Amino acid sequence: MENLIPVVNKLQDVFATLGRKEDQIQLPQIVVVGSQSAGKSSVLENLVGRDFLPRGTGIVTRRPLILQLNHVALDDESKRRRSNGALISDDWAMFEHTGSKVFTDFDLVRKEIEDETDRVTGVNKGISLLPISLKIYSHRVVSLSLVDLPGITKIPVGDQPANIEEQIRDMILLYVSNPSSIILAVTPANQDFATSEPIKLAREVDVGGQRTLAVLTKLDLMDQGTDAMDVLMGKVIPVKLGIIGVVNRSQQAILDSKAISDAVKDEQSFLQKKYPTLASRNGTGYLAKRLNMLLMHHIRNCLPALKARVSIMNAQCQSDLVAFGEPVEDKNRTLLQIITRFATAYTSTIEGTARNIETTELCGGARICYIFHDTFGRSLESVNPLENLTQLDILTAIRNATGPRPALFVPEVSFELLVKRQIQRLEEPSLRCVELVHEEMQRMVQHCGFTTQQEMIRFPRLYDKINEVVSGVLKERLKPTNELVENLVAIELAYINTKHPEFTEANLVTLLKEELLLDDRHARSRNRHASTSERAVSAHGEQQLTPAPGVNGIDLNTAFQQQQQQQQQQNQRASNGFLGLFGNAASNNKTSPQEKQSANFLPEVPETQLGRKLTSREQRDVAIIERLIRNYFIIVRKNIQDSVPKAIMALLVNFVRDNLQSELVRQLYKPDEMDDLLAETEDMAQRRRDTLETMKALQQASVIISEVRETQVW
Repeated sequence: MENLIPVVNKLQDVFATLGRKEDQIQLPQIVVVGSQSAGKSSVLENLVGRDFLPRGTGIVTRRPLILQLNHVALDDESKRRRSNGALISDDWAMFEHTGSKVFTDFDLVRKEIEDETDRVTGVNKGISLLPISLKIYSHRVVSLSLVDLPGITKIPVGDQPANIEEQIRDMILLYVSNPSSIILAVTPANQDFATSEPIKLAREVDVGGQRTLAVLTKLDLMDQGTDAMDVLMGKVIPVKLGIIGVVNRSQQAILDSKAISDAVKDEQSFLQKKYPTLASRNGTGYLAKRLNMLLMHHIRNCLPALKARVSIMNAQCQSDLVAFGEPVEDKNRTLLQIITRFATAYTSTIEGTARNIETTELCGGARICYIFHDTFGRSLESVNPLENLTQLDILTAIRNATGPRPALFVPEVSFELLVKRQIQRLEEPSLRCVELVHEEMQRMVQHCGFTTQQEMIRFPRLYDKINEVVSGVLKERLKPTNELVENLVAIELAYINTKHPEFTEANLVTLLKEELLLDDRHARSRNRHASTSERAVSAHGEQQLTPAPGVNGIDLNTAFQQQQQQQQQQNQRASNGFLGLFGNAASNNKTSPQEKQSANFLPEVPETQLGRKLTSREQRDVAIIERLIRNYFIIVRKNIQDSVPKAIMALLVNFVRDNLQSELVRQLYKPDEMDDLLAETEDMAQRRRDTLETMKALQQASVIISEVRETQVW
């Protein structure tokens, strides 16, 4: 177990070179927390047995001090021998920032701490998170790893920033929040323990008190008649790891350069006299042993998680290095490999055979399929075959197609004219389908796999050129694709195939039969009415032969003859059958000779038919045209829905897929442009260097941790 603390010290040395990367590895350590002038520095100096910390008024510790105490026996020549062969007979110290320089004069150690603090924070009493790492080797110390933090303050003094309290609190919380740390809360005995700020901070992050140890300083400065017995026994505020009381050197003793060894002896005498029952569990000596034991057990408990964390970070660094790629040596080979990988990834994205399939959205070939069968299909189905065609529009087209002659049948020219206008409306959604596929193929550059994306980030200039080449190829193929789609619609407009197998006239024939049967029923009804009238007249035979006198000057026989003539004309029109159905509608509107004589002018021919109700004949003609347009439009829509995706695949998608790699090589593989294309960003190069350093440190940490045998841990 004695080897565990040196292991952590080595790990601290390894990760100290990584700066803030050390925060990712939470090493077990003792964090010293206390208010200003609470006696933190005196406690640490008593543990070391040397005067080495800066002293003064106000805030003195302004940077975290990582203090590693290493026990070295006096007869251990292997550790005391320096690189030049000389032996160090007494204690010595070394700083991380000074390299292998050895300090045997601890006054110089104090000065170096002050100078290094001022170098980073200046002389305005400001603070900094950048730690100072100090190692002390001595036969007087037990192996410990501590972090001395600035004292808690409330009010800024001198040139201190206004938020100095907040800065110090954030720094302390950063260290004590580490679950692998032990909190050493230092509180003076001449202060009410219930108001201890360090204890309050410790309880914020260590609610159960599993890693908090309290130190009660300045026992000799309590008011006469009072003692700290209840506090030390945990009756005031219980602390799970215990409360240890110590006696520090007074300011006068420090000025008189009183030896720490003498101060420790005086401390023991005071404890034996004032707290005889608790003297064996208090004092600097007991504190050092207690901290050593707590730290070793804490390291033992944290070591498995620490080992797992190092392994995880090592694997992450290896993955990052693979993503960053190796430094480019052979640029010709590297460029060809990148082009080949990109073209392969682009093709795989189209075919749906990529290794990493997107799960959050459709992309590549799947999105193109969705455009063909969902977006484009719904767009065509939403086109109404009779949209923007009213019955009066159709009737007008029929009349314009007949010219000056009344038509017996519905003219075919009007059908072709109207159906072509509706077919033309299919061109816009077809061209929009081409545009959507073009946009998706351009967007696919960003979905060509993780490896390809990392290379694009690594070589931004190459990414821009590849994007430019892909855009150029797609733009080049866009024009012929659009032309072919337009031609597909033009082909449908060029010839209206009324003999198409699916264009059956069954609906039209059914409609004609229904209308003829209806007219036949009307004619029969009129004939029955006429026969009934004749039988009623024959019953008065004499009246039919003898001219009847007129009524009010009107001859009744003449009126009867006129009625018979009108009935015969109606029967003749009804018996015309199919020809009567398509006869001249104007014959129904014949004017009498009296009306012709009374008309002294002709009305103007209307330009439109708005406001007029259609006759039954006109309604039949319009219904026939509507059904023909609808049937033929559905046939053409099916053809367009089938042929447009095929045209896009042939001229755009498949062409780009088959020719992209050769086009990339032709435009990018130029010796005079390789240096520019394969130029890395400075950020990427720096990240590779940082990752290499981190990986090297993690490998060293793995070796150090593996030196600890399981028997030592457990």
